[in-house]
Formats: sequence, C-alpha cells, structure tokens
Amino acid sequence: MDKKVRVRFAPSPTGGLHLGGVRTVLFNYLFAKKHGGDFILRIEDTDQSRFVPGAEEYIFNTLAWCGLTPDESPVHGGPYAPYRQSERKATYKQYAEQLVQAGNAYYAFDTPEELEQMRVQYKTEENPSPQYNHALRMKMRNSLTLSADDVSALLAAGTPHVVRIKMPLDETVTFTDMIRGEVSFHTSQVDDKVLLKADGMPTYHLAVVVDDYLMKISHAFRGEEWLPSAPVHILLWKYLGWSADMPQWAHLPLILKPDGNGKLSKRDGDRLGFPVFAMDWTDPKSGEKTIGFKERGFLPEAFVNLLALLGWNDGTDQEIFTMEELIRAFSMDRVHKGGAKFNYEKALWYNQEWIKRAAPEQLVDQVSETLVAAGVAGVDRELLLRVIQLVKERCNLLADFVPQAAFFFVTPSEFDTASIQPKWNDTKNMFFIELAKAYESSVVWEAHDLEKTLKEIAAAQDLKPGELMLPLRIMLVGGKFGPGVFDIAEIIGKEATIERIKKVLSILEHN
Repeated sequence: MDKKVRVRFAPSPTGGLHLGGVRTVLFNYLFAKKHGGDFILRIEDTDQSRFVPGAEEYIFNTLAWCGLTPDESPVHGGPYAPYRQSERKATYKQYAEQLVQAGNAYYAFDTPEELEQMRVQYKTEENPSPQYNHALRMKMRNSLTLSADDVSALLAAGTPHVVRIKMPLDETVTFTDMIRGEVSFHTSQVDDKVLLKADGMPTYHLAVVVDDYLMKISHAFRGEEWLPSAPVHILLWKYLGWSADMPQWAHLPLILKPDGNGKLSKRDGDRLGFPVFAMDWTDPKSGEKTIGFKERGFLPEAFVNLLALLGWNDGTDQEIFTMEELIRAFSMDRVHKGGAKFNYEKALWYNQEWIKRAAPEQLVDQVSETLVAAGVAGVDRELLLRVIQLVKERCNLLADFVPQAAFFFVTPSEFDTASIQPKWNDTKNMFFIELAKAYESSVVWEAHDLEKTLKEIAAAQDLKPGELMLPLRIMLVGGKFGPGVFDIAEIIGKEATIERIKKVLSILEHN
C-alpha cells in the first residue's frame, strides 16, 4: 500500500450498539492491524436532536469489552483531534462555502412548510415521494432561482437556510468497491442532499468527507446501507479537489434475520428471544432495557469470533479464531457480497467452544460474578477453579454455570424426588441409610473410594449400582444433571454429602 493504512468507525451516539456495528468495527480493526495501520473512532454527533445521554460512553465500553481498542478517539486522543464532530463545527462551514462559490452547492431558503407543500404539490402516481432534486430545485426558493441581490439580502438578514449539493444533471458516477468491484450510479437518481443545516451543523454527507480527508483516512469500510450515498460523497471529494486522496471504499454486507428475509433488527431479537446489542442498553427516556450478548453470558472472544465469520471466511474450514489468528487471516477479498444470516444456535456453539477451550483461571472472575449475581456468595476461589474444570463443557453461556455449579456451594432448595419415587422401595431406602453410615466413617474422601464403598454395599444387598446412581445424583445435585456424581461428593465434602442424603431420605419418607 502506497500510504499508511488509517481506518475509522464513526458511530452516532443514539443508543445501543447493534452487532452489525460491532462487526464493522471488527473488520476495520482487523484490516488496520494486519497492515500495521491505525484504527480511529470518531463520534458523529452532528444531529444533536438524536443525541442520547450515555450512548457515547456505552460505545467505548462495548469496544473495550470486545478488545477493539482505538488508536485515536475522543478518549484516547491523537494528532487529528477533536474526534467529536460537534467540536469541529467551524471547520465544515468553510468547505460548504467553498462548494457554493464553485457552483457545486447552493443556499436553500425553503421553510419546512414550503418543503411539505412541495411533497404534496408534485406528488404523482409515477413519483409518489417527490424529492428536492434536479427536476424540482428550479421550482423552489434557493440561490439558483433567486437573484444575487435577493440572496445577499436574505443572508444578511440571517434568514434560516441550508446548503445543498447541486447534483449534476446527466452523469454517471463510478467507483471501485473492494468487495463489490465496479459500482455505478446515475446522478439523476440522486437528490440534492443537505450538506450544512440551518443550525450550522454539517450533515453526515459533508462531515464524513471533510473528516476523512483531514484525518487522512485511507480506507472507508461501512455497511451496505450507505451505498446509495456513495455518489454524493465521491462528488464531494471531487468538488473539493481531493480526488487523489479519496479512501478506498468497501460496503459490508448486511447481517440478515435468521430466515434471510431482511436486515436483522432489535425487534427481531425481542421477537425471537436473542440479543442483537453487544451489551445491555437502557434507554434513558423510556427506561426500556435491551439485553446484550455480554449480559446474556457470552465471552468477548466468542462474540468477536462469531462476528468475524458473519460475512467472511479465510477459505478453509476453520471456525474458531483467536484475535491474533483473525488479524493474520483477514482480507477484504474474502468478505462476501451477499448478506449473512444470523444464527443464534451457531452463536451459542461459538460460546460453548470458547468456554470449553478456556482455562479455569480465565473464567473464574466472570463465573464468580455470575454466581454472586444469582445469590451464591462467599465462594472459595480455589474450589471454584476445580468446579469450573469439572462443569465447563456443559455450559453454553456463563449463566449456565449457575445451575451447573451452584449446588457445589449451597444445598439445593429443591430436590426432584418425583424422579426417584416410581422405583423407590424399602431396600433402596435401607441402602442409602447404610451408605450414609459408611460415608460417616470414611477416613479417605476421594471419588474413587466413595464409588468403591457404594459398589461394595450394593453388592452386599444384591442391588445393581446403576439403579442407585440417579437417586444419589438427585440427593447431591437436586436434579438429573451435573458431572460425575462421586466427583461432586468429593468436592462438596463429607458433611454436605451425608447431610443431603439424609435430607432427601426424610423427604421421601414423608411423601
């Protein structure tokens, strides 16, 4: 590459971060790191009416959780500060004026009422949604239809106005997309977008071009929903004299609903019961809480891994990638053109694989927090490490450690005696009374010896050990789940094992 790779993610602080947004960050980040470049986070907060308190902090927290740390940002600083567009307001006006003076943009003085009238007056069956474009701009109140004196007078009087790009009448705008190849647009299909609003703030269209130029962005990767805006941006690069510095473009495929029918939305997640935001988000206005992958119990490594494989692969069958492996393998030419269906079952598989591969030491803090949140407090760390090693392969989510591990630390509040009773009899009752006595006198408390004791007593009473395992499991665990029953007994200890056996015998006696 002939210049240093500099990529950016430029979110608006308007709410929770959709997994599609995090994937855009990830692809930018992987590309930058592979090529020894910089990843910039720029906050696009020019639309102050949509600004949501806490949303910017949420974005930074999300990226920190994912391990996608920016090289430059409003928090991390950098040589091209400020990195919030609202703090760069004065910069944009001069470029908007430059475009007007060159005849590539114009002042529009239309009031909201006049714009609404335009939409009604020029509405036809062929054109049900009239736009401010080459066909209608000469019928509106702007510097193309007013005299120079009128325009000067309106500006001098401080009359509210916007600056619009003047889209050329009959041109084809063509560019090369790194994913889609050559893409062309006819300018007659694009309206005269507002570049500078009446409050002096730029719209996305002007700000993104100016900022990308001033921050020396080499590659611009964004979602394919921005593809229709590309001709406006390319013309602005040309009109401002910056064509030679224009970044290479890549428009990433959409993340689709599980059935492939349209873009995945928060509503789909709510409807189908899975998260679409990276982390929990609570709307400060409505108080509505939306659950995120983090709080649902996903490991950040698994979340990043599953996102990377949504619309990209390295050409092999490999599915589990560390961040280092992703950086080495990533290339834009392996990103798919078509949308990627989101599959929550597959997402759970990724998480389970990462939990299985993790050392207990990597999981212990998160599992401890999960248990405390569920009311299991005062857990011994060394004991928890043993438990994690024993049960982690049974867990898809961190939340699964609660049912799979809590009984190691607290006596179950309920026991599934209904699963014992159909085959329960006096012989089995006597067996467990004898087993409890034998365990009380045990000197060595290890799984192998505990199993040996059970089998010896079973043989003496002419019982099959297999018939006794389910009742013993339910006595220790509360239900029909968990790792090896003698491993459980060894870890919970002599006192708890005997106490739980006696407790269930008492329940069975009174049923």
